[in-house]
Amino acid sequence: MALILENIAKHVSLTLEEQELFLSKLETNTYKAKTLLLNAGEVCKHSYFVNSGILRSFNINDNIVEHVLSFACEGWWMSDMYSFFSQKPGQLFIEVLEEAEVVSLSKENQEQLYLEIPKLERFFRILIENSLVANQQRLMDNLSLPAEERFEKFTKKYGALVHKVPQKQIASFIGVTPEFFSKMKARLLKK
Repeated sequence: MALILENIAKHVSLTLEEQELFLSKLETNTYKAKTLLLNAGEVCKHSYFVNSGILRSFNINDNIVEHVLSFACEGWWMSDMYSFFSQKPGQLFIEVLEEAEVVSLSKENQEQLYLEIPKLERFFRILIENSLVANQQRLMDNLSLPAEERFEKFTKKYGALVHKVPQKQIASFIGVTPEFFSKMKARLLKK
């Protein structure tokens, strides 16, 4: 549990007693690759912290095309924020891409922790703000940058994932078809 406490310590300081209380509200599980932690249409009842492995969030449109919204690797958080905060059915799937140890924090426990350890409300507000900024930047990049630059940004942000994640998922994340991505990557390798 050291990794999740280090993650929190980047933004707020917890006493040993607060750390113990926080840890008591968590559940840790190991999941095999391809396990779905959340299905579209379900209410998201947990936020997930990745101790090891890789998660991805995605949706599937009416044409059965997957659109990858995000990846989470070691030390990152993931949730369907719309569903988690509204407690309404969401549109995202959250899938384990490679065997992962995942820490779950339920919505109920998170709300209780806000009351018992107000510093955690600040911590999660910072995470949400950072997520909002990153999503806005990604949207702006998708609207204004060529695919090569979007891929370059992906490799800077998710460098370790480039060789672990299927290329079709990277293509989906940067907003191109797998065929275009393959040709683009070949062009980039020639440079």
